[in-house]
Amino acid sequence: MKEIIATPDAPAALGPYAQGVKVNDTIYVSGQLPVNPKTNQLLTGSIGVQTEQVLKNLREILEEGGARLDDVVKITIYMTDLDKFDEMNRVFAYFFPNTETSTNLLPARATVEVSRLPKDAEIEMDCIAVISRDYQAPELY
Repeated sequence: MKEIIATPDAPAALGPYAQGVKVNDTIYVSGQLPVNPKTNQLLTGSIGVQTEQVLKNLREILEEGGARLDDVVKITIYMTDLDKFDEMNRVFAYFFPNTETSTNLLPARATVEVSRLPKDAEIEMDCIAVISRDYQAPELY
């Protein structure tokens, strides 16, 4: 069964498509730009600030559908300037940590440079998540 995911905590779609679609335990999130959902304005500034907003938007849509960032299995990143890749990656690593104490698995990922994005944004991301039904808190001791 297909279910549309919509939340006011992420920017509204720019066209005839959903913020996200849930099919059983899988969530498909449409491309998210660095748009502040409260003002509906594109963020300017560093790619780090823009990356943070994009990931927050993805997180809000996932949470509305009953998932978390930990449930993301695939993410695609579109950038207009791969010279800014390292800065984007530092912010990405904050949302998707890969440390010895981390309990989540990193998603598969592709990052591609594109000539242009909607609203002349510098970055856009979409993702696929599979809701984990058997999640258990890690043993701490």
